Amino acid sequence: MPEFFSPYDADRPLTLRCHCGRDHAPQDHDSATSATTTSTVSSTLPSTASQAEAYTNQFVEATLVKALFPEDSVRRLFLRTVGRRSAMAAIASVLPVASLQAMAQEGGRLSGIEKPNLKIGFIPITCATPLIMAHPMGLYQKEGLNVQLVKTAGWGVVRDKMLSHEYDASHFLSPMPLAMSLGLGSTAAGMNVASIQNTNGQAITLSLKHKGNRDPKGWKGFKLGIPFEFSIHNFLLRYYLAENGVNPDTDVQLKVVPPPQMVAELKAGNIDGFLGPEPFNQRAVFEGVGFIHVLTKDLWDGHPCCAFGTSTEFIQRFPNTFAALYRAVINASVLASQPGSREEVVKAIAPQAYLNQPEELLTQIMTGKFSDGLGNTRNVPDRVLFNPMPWPSMAVWMLTQMKRWGYLKDEVNYQQIAEKVFMLTDAKKQMAQAGWRAPDGAYRSYRIMGKTFDPAKPDDYLRSFAIHKMA
Repeated sequence: MPEFFSPYDADRPLTLRCHCGRDHAPQDHDSATSATTTSTVSSTLPSTASQAEAYTNQFVEATLVKALFPEDSVRRLFLRTVGRRSAMAAIASVLPVASLQAMAQEGGRLSGIEKPNLKIGFIPITCATPLIMAHPMGLYQKEGLNVQLVKTAGWGVVRDKMLSHEYDASHFLSPMPLAMSLGLGSTAAGMNVASIQNTNGQAITLSLKHKGNRDPKGWKGFKLGIPFEFSIHNFLLRYYLAENGVNPDTDVQLKVVPPPQMVAELKAGNIDGFLGPEPFNQRAVFEGVGFIHVLTKDLWDGHPCCAFGTSTEFIQRFPNTFAALYRAVINASVLASQPGSREEVVKAIAPQAYLNQPEELLTQIMTGKFSDGLGNTRNVPDRVLFNPMPWPSMAVWMLTQMKRWGYLKDEVNYQQIAEKVFMLTDAKKQMAQAGWRAPDGAYRSYRIMGKTFDPAKPDDYLRSFAIHKMA
């Protein structure tokens, strides 16, 4: 039988065979089947919606066939003998296939949505792409949800509004739910990472006056911006500095700067550079005030950045609502991961209500064909990726860095906390229910600036560093 789950490799973008059955990706359907192509977001969005409907219909068909013929060999023999169309016609004569498909399309409306009206916070950065694009593309509405996306000034505000229940769910920096669950920097409150919003997609950007000072060993005395203390940006910048012999606590000053203010701070000379999210690295180049020193993918290729999450309390009180919200975000992440969808994604996230950035600027980021501010045009297709899997091993690494730099002083069970906060099992379940094939396993090792991180040996990893703030 045709496989409706997509072949998935965690190190590469997701791929899915087109719903029409021909051998091309869904985003290539129009160009492969018609000489007429569309160029505006209004004309491409119905195509996206029809693809999503086709995926759901196929998933229902596959589920029915598997239920009727649980043995793989019998099922495959049956389908080879009669063919898919005849098989579905036969099943439809005794089962209400069309009704079941319609129910699946209705999603949350027929599954007891407890709270259809939701308020979700986001910072206007490209890391929030899946959460944002799900709104104009109608993915929330398809699940029976009325979502209000609230543009938020900074990460401290996001944290406070989640703690006060003003937001039902939010765009998070991926270490934030760990810190909030442990009571680091705020009142302890159980938070969960449901999916990673993006991997890679960050950079170290310096003021143009430092063009001749590219060696970080010469950065002592610098003032460098980070978006939040509990951020991958803070941990990667500290890691990068320390590996070059610079103590991030004594040799430089790290200053928390909300992402939308980073370029202005750089232009005013209040900071020498920043490790921040897009579009602000490229914006600094665009405005002629900075250059991209290094992409963070060159420090740790595939590193997590932002996440989608909510409180443990919300999940427990509104399980059907959460499941519907989860489906919308997972589907948006998978669609964003398709290389051929990037132009459509740019049109969806560029408007004033979302990122409020020129499409030209966002296209450089999303396609990886960009100017670096040093006179070079670079081509880095994986500059930003959208891999939704919340690997617990990522959480373990973040916890080691909290420990390394003195944020986390008590002994912790790394694996227990990681698995409690990072919802890998649920993410795999939602991907499967949406018709996507999730990767196997739970823990992975990573290569970070030439050093291997083994999540099974976090304490050994911590002891390997010469520069740290541990007692």
